[in-house]
Amino acid sequence: MNPPAIILGVTGGIAAYKAAEIVRGLRREGCAITVIMTEHAREFITPLTLQVLSGRPVLTGHFDLSRGSDVEHVSLVRESNLLLVAPATADILAKFAQGVADDFLSTFYTAYTGPVLVAPAMNSRMWAHPTVQGNLAILRSRGVAVVDPEAGELACGEEGIGRLADPARIVEEALRMSLRAESLAGQTVIVTAGPTREPLDPVRFLTNRSSGRMGYAIAAAARRRGARVVLVSGPVFLGTPWGVERVDVETAEEMAEAVTRRFPDCSLCVMTAAVADYRPATVSPVKLRRNAGPPALVLVPTNDILATLAAHPARAGRTVVGFAAETGDPEESAREKLARKGLDFIFGNDVSRPGEGFDVETNALVGFSRQGERRVFPVASKGELADGILDWIEGALPKKPSAEPKPAGAGER
Repeated sequence: MNPPAIILGVTGGIAAYKAAEIVRGLRREGCAITVIMTEHAREFITPLTLQVLSGRPVLTGHFDLSRGSDVEHVSLVRESNLLLVAPATADILAKFAQGVADDFLSTFYTAYTGPVLVAPAMNSRMWAHPTVQGNLAILRSRGVAVVDPEAGELACGEEGIGRLADPARIVEEALRMSLRAESLAGQTVIVTAGPTREPLDPVRFLTNRSSGRMGYAIAAAARRRGARVVLVSGPVFLGTPWGVERVDVETAEEMAEAVTRRFPDCSLCVMTAAVADYRPATVSPVKLRRNAGPPALVLVPTNDILATLAAHPARAGRTVVGFAAETGDPEESAREKLARKGLDFIFGNDVSRPGEGFDVETNALVGFSRQGERRVFPVASKGELADGILDWIEGALPKKPSAEPKPAGAGER
């Protein structure tokens, strides 16, 4: 495997001097480092310092051609395994989140399609500000990974959270992310996400509170690792992850058809969707009106997609992953579902807990494998959980040579 090629963005804060330690740490691990500095970063550390340590010219201006032609800058986008920004100021987080591209680093980010890791550093009051936390939530929802700052004495003399994470910790996470970049190359991954809608009449339907965020995070993480990803999505208000093929469905029947038809082509199928267990036995062709009195609602079971996949003629050699959303301890029902439906992995969660489950940015999971292994995933962003899930199940996937040309960058946000 070739050594990772990492772009290090350095922004203007007192912690910029620690970029030298980060460059040295990555170089010791054999990484090829190209540094991009903002204008204000140069007030804290010189480009020459980072050029000497990285062994490469440092990019500093909006149209910096120190590496040669524009074509070479495009090759940086295509050939890099990771964009790491350390330190990341509140300003650069806002630019990344809001799509502002007014310097070389923010412009590079808008063109870059590989994995992104940011390590914020700022005053503790700035770190706690709702705008900063809101921008971080936006970035996390897009698959950007974050090395949170640490507590301690800050440059302003105050104590609090905001100090740049230890450079060794940043280097470790950067290596972990950059080495994942092609781990699923040659694999086709199907992910289901969101709710289904089962119509009562032309204007009403039965549904649930699933936002689709967990499934979309897994789809984005799999694409970042080089997989071809098909995302079968119920109705949600989320943008399609870059490079992912999205198939929109509405009912449980439509989702079942879309998944089973594509199932023979996949290596991994991750069923995060909250599929309705029941649908109305009949659908009124006209709107049900109040003055007609309460309708008699008769429900019938929907297609059990996981059970259908377990019995699929192409089941052998394919890894099937289920999710179990429960109210209360999910372990017993998750284990039972794993065995009954013949799954390879299952992840359960308690949606009644604040900050976990439906329609929030975070979750907590307990996972079980067919081999009897149990793993606990504490509360974290759904993007972080997606990587943890894939890290665990990758070992169960059949290894295939890549049949596709290398995707732009090493992966996608």
